[in-house]
Amino acid sequence: MHTVTSGKSHAKWLALPAAYRAEEKLAERSIETRLAAIVAIDVAGYSRLMGADEDGTLRALKGHRDATTPIGERHGGRVVGTAGDGELWEFPSVNEAVLCAVEMQSVMAERNSGLPERRRMLYRIGINIGDVMIDGDDIYGDGVNVAARLEALAEPGGVTLSDDVHRQVRDRSEVVWTDGGEHEVKNIARSVQVWRWSPAEPSKATAREPADQPSPPPDKPTIAVLPFENMSGDAEQEYFADGITEDIIAALSYFRELSVISRNSCFIFKGKATTVRDVREQLKADYVVEGSIRKAGNRVRITAQLIDAKTDSHIWAERYDRDLVDIFEVQDDVVRRVAGTLVGRLEHERQERTKRQSDSQLRAYDLYLRARELSIFAPASFSSR
Repeated sequence: MHTVTSGKSHAKWLALPAAYRAEEKLAERSIETRLAAIVAIDVAGYSRLMGADEDGTLRALKGHRDATTPIGERHGGRVVGTAGDGELWEFPSVNEAVLCAVEMQSVMAERNSGLPERRRMLYRIGINIGDVMIDGDDIYGDGVNVAARLEALAEPGGVTLSDDVHRQVRDRSEVVWTDGGEHEVKNIARSVQVWRWSPAEPSKATAREPADQPSPPPDKPTIAVLPFENMSGDAEQEYFADGITEDIIAALSYFRELSVISRNSCFIFKGKATTVRDVREQLKADYVVEGSIRKAGNRVRITAQLIDAKTDSHIWAERYDRDLVDIFEVQDDVVRRVAGTLVGRLEHERQERTKRQSDSQLRAYDLYLRARELSIFAPASFSSR
């Protein structure tokens, strides 16, 4: 199980004025209780985006909301709260809530497709269903709290469902939901089973299509870049560590000789005690890249290493020390160096493997010839058996 600690982004709905949740004040008014699907939306890395370009980020947020709000309304939802970069929606139908979330994320993926990785504004969406208390335009209750926690567990650009929501839509949705396991979340007494989706995942219709597409060459090495670990003790540097990871994945994807595992698949290991064997078994990776970020004052140290997943042995490791004058410039410099070095080391390792295999095949062929010669000159009584 995994524990989600409180943070600025996913705590916004739990940090609303005390009057929102004060039972004695709610008791003074006529409160309606009903079953509803709750959708919590948040912008991933919003603080980083605001720090880099406040005016541009606000304009982008308004533009995205103008594009996605009609989608929610078309599916029968209503906005019941906004807090900074977050939105809270209520839907009378859980199926419509999920359809809305998937459509919103698909639209957001299109709107961000032409932007550099570090400038993209990606939504995280969590959906829960439960009894909520309705007080005019406001809603309260455990169902809202769980939706906020699910949003925190969603991947940027993805949707996370509670188990109750998944049971109701799994046979009615064309998207493929991935089991995200059970999580213990703050202020929720029970563990929460989650299900995930992102636009990169195939639909059920795609999964049903015959597998007649050409497969990548069997000798094409597959590489997984695990989320770099933030060792600064500063939660604000988490976005920098994630940004380094995402940009390395994107940079490696340009090399046709590599098969690079997607960001969403790699990030399922974020915050977990993971072995190279786990990564190889779950992602079928031949190589694994892992690293860490440590910041002190205006200096940042980034380490990266390449591991052969088959033998769990280190192929290459490097450390980068930089002045943190321009955070994006440092990030781009490190990504260029890591990606370029990785490709070179992978090609060298690949050649060495081919050589070892060739040597092994030559030895085997030599043994075959020796055995054949022995069989030719063997006694007739032996050869006639």
